[in-house]
Amino acid sequence: MATCFEQEGSLFNFVVRDGNGVKGLVDSGISKVPDQYIQPPNERIPELSIDRQQYFQHVAPIDLSLLDGPSHDQAAEAIVKATESVGFFQVVNHGVPIQLLESLKDSAHRFFGQPAEKKAVYLKGVSPSPLVKYATSFAPDCEKSLEWRDYISMAYTTDGDALNHWPNHCKEVALEYVKTTRRMVEKIMEVLIGHLLGVTADEDEYQSRVAELVGALTDVRGVNMNFYPRCPNPDLTVGVGRHCDPGTLTVLLQDGIGGLYVKLEEEDEQDHQHKDKATAGIKQPQWMEVPPIPGALVINVGDVLEIISNGRYKSAEHRVRTTSIQSRVSILLFTTPPHTHKIGPLPQLVDRDGAARYRDLVFLDYFSNYFTNAHKGKKALDYAKITSL
Repeated sequence: MATCFEQEGSLFNFVVRDGNGVKGLVDSGISKVPDQYIQPPNERIPELSIDRQQYFQHVAPIDLSLLDGPSHDQAAEAIVKATESVGFFQVVNHGVPIQLLESLKDSAHRFFGQPAEKKAVYLKGVSPSPLVKYATSFAPDCEKSLEWRDYISMAYTTDGDALNHWPNHCKEVALEYVKTTRRMVEKIMEVLIGHLLGVTADEDEYQSRVAELVGALTDVRGVNMNFYPRCPNPDLTVGVGRHCDPGTLTVLLQDGIGGLYVKLEEEDEQDHQHKDKATAGIKQPQWMEVPPIPGALVINVGDVLEIISNGRYKSAEHRVRTTSIQSRVSILLFTTPPHTHKIGPLPQLVDRDGAARYRDLVFLDYFSNYFTNAHKGKKALDYAKITSL
C-alpha cells in the first residue's frame, strides 16, 4: 500500500529532509508521479523519433589511443571540432579498464540499494565529512518542480581522505576511477588548451604553459553517482533538468539504459565560425540523445572552458530522461579549478577576437552562484557574460 502524503510538506520532508529520496518514494508503492515532480510542458522530455537520434548514432566515438601515434593530429582535430560545435563527444580506448567501469556501476547500485537510514547519514548538515553529500533532485529548496534523481557526491582531496570518509560501498572503486582517469583528462585538455594557444609539439615554452593551465583548470576533482529510480510517468518529469556543468571538463559513464540528451543549436551572431560539418544542417535548436556505447565514456565541456576560450568551446546544455522500465545509474567525474582560482578569457584570445565575451572572476563566486539557483539551461553563464557586447 502506498504511503499517504496528504499533509502539506510531508512528501518534501520524506524525500528531502529525511533522506528517503526518490527511491524511497518509489519503494513506498506510488503508482503515479506526485504533483511535486510534474514538470511544466516545455521542460518535459519526449521520447525522440529515430531521425532525431540520428546525429550521435552517426558520429563515431573518438579513439584516444590515436593521440599517442602518427594519427595524433586527426584525433586532436576531432576533439576540437566536437568541443567547438557541440560540447559533447564519446571516447574509446581511453585507458580506463572496462572492468573498473562495470565495478563502478555495480557499486552505485549497491550504495543506493541500502536502507534509507544508511544513506541518510551523509545528508547535508549531518554528514560526518564535508567531502561527502547524499541528496536528491538538484536544489530542492528553490525548485518549482523536483527532479527524479538521488545522488551521492564525493569530493577528492587525498587518497587517505577518500578511504577514510567516502562510503564503504564505493570508496575503493571510486578512488581508483579518479586516479585512472587523470591521464585521460590531461590528454584531452592538452589538445584543447594547445589549440587555443596555437601550440605545436615542438614549442617547449608553450607546452610548459599548456601544462600549467591544464593543471590549474583540472586541479579539483570529484565523483558523483546518480540513481534514477524506475518512474511510473517518464513523460511528466525529468531525471535532471536542462543545465550546463559549472566546471572545466566532465567525464560521464552511462549504463546500458541511457537517457542523456544534449541540445544542438545554431551559433548566434557573436559566435565564432568553427561549426562542425556534422551540425551544419541543424536549422533550429534540437535535443538529441547520446546513445550508450559499451566501454565508452562521454566527455562534455563545462562553463569554465567556455569562459576561458572566450566562447569558442561550447558548454552544452543537457538533461536526463527517466524510464519506466528499470532503475538506472550514471557516474560522473567532475574537474574544476580551485575555488580561489581566477577564471576569464585567455588574453591571447581577447586580443585575437577584439573583445572579451566574459568577465574575469574568482571561480568560487561563479560556483556559488550556480548552486544557489535551480537548473535553467545556460542561464548560469549570464553571471559571467559581458552584456554590453
